[in-house]
Amino acid sequence: MKIDFKQVLSMARQYEPAMSAFLQDMVAIPSESGNEKTIIRRIKAEMALAGFDRIDIDPMGNILGYVGTGKHLIAMDAHVDTVGPGNLDNWTHDPYKGYEDDTFIYGLGTSDQAGGMAAMVYAGKIIKDLGLETDYTLLVTGTVQEEVCDGLCWQYIIEQDGIRPEFVVCTEPSSGKIRRGQKGRMEIRVRVDGKSAHASVPEQGENAIFKMAPILCELEQLGGRLKEDPFLGRGTLTVSEIFFTSPSRCAVADACWVSVDRRLTTGETAEDAINEIKNLPSVMAARAGVTLYDYDLPSYTGFVYPTECYFPSWSIKEDHRVCQTLVDAYSRLFDQTPEVDNWAFSTNGVAIMGRHNIPCIGFGPGQIDQAHTPDEKLARHDLVEAAAMYAIIPMLYTNQIKNQ
Repeated sequence: MKIDFKQVLSMARQYEPAMSAFLQDMVAIPSESGNEKTIIRRIKAEMALAGFDRIDIDPMGNILGYVGTGKHLIAMDAHVDTVGPGNLDNWTHDPYKGYEDDTFIYGLGTSDQAGGMAAMVYAGKIIKDLGLETDYTLLVTGTVQEEVCDGLCWQYIIEQDGIRPEFVVCTEPSSGKIRRGQKGRMEIRVRVDGKSAHASVPEQGENAIFKMAPILCELEQLGGRLKEDPFLGRGTLTVSEIFFTSPSRCAVADACWVSVDRRLTTGETAEDAINEIKNLPSVMAARAGVTLYDYDLPSYTGFVYPTECYFPSWSIKEDHRVCQTLVDAYSRLFDQTPEVDNWAFSTNGVAIMGRHNIPCIGFGPGQIDQAHTPDEKLARHDLVEAAAMYAIIPMLYTNQIKNQ
């Protein structure tokens, strides 16, 4: 079966008002991590309206919508949670009102990542309307808790729901490029203990904050000599938080710990990153503890799926079938060759491919610099382009397999 690319793009343009209205509805629903119940219900209603063949909500609260019943399972993902709006004085318009003009739709989560969800749902409708179903099943997921623990939702989908697609398209904003990888990350705690004493006689105690000082200096130095990869770049390290305990402001601190954000390039493992810190002379001298943080907060359903805060890097080759499918889709729809690059930030791909080696690729509506910013916005034409892409990717992929 051949694809009429012009017809797909024309239908995506036809559905732009409906996608925009759906997007505005999602923006109007506060959906910070742990509070996604209402937006999940709204998405379920739109999937039903679009003619999805099956819609499930799993125990964690992720929504799973299916189009088609073929043997090749292909997934597309958008997280439905947002960060908070921050200082409302920094917003020109109410972040939950979904202000729009002829070019943009404004509001919290438009680019990160409700736009991806709107485009996926209407891609499903385009597939249904044009009869593009072949020997594939398209799984559209709206996932929870990504902003606080990226990939946890897909750890659950793969490990507990027992779902393993042939590949997953991550619809995070990609600034019009195809994204084939990202650095991983870790959340590490470095802790030193001291002994309290009255601040008037500090020599009788052991100041944990002073003990931390040389560790901070060596952590900064370590960050300058980390491994580099030609595609993903150099690993990074920064101290992002500092904490202490003390009986009072008039006492010697008896404990101090810092949070380290460690970005991992290709080939760096959790064990490597932990040992690099453990082996610093200042860490050994202070007998500091170096451990990963854990995440164990409940989803909106009350379900807890604990995990270590380790999120592996991932990438696929540019000549991989999945990457070439998206390049082909873009080229045929828009008559130009897309740029292929990586993401600087982290996505659910850390679980999909980083932990479980399921090929992952990225293409999503929106500009990367809009994520987590006041006056967040999404261009209307991005919705159209993404919906057209998502509608043809499954068929192009299965046609390639069939013709090989």
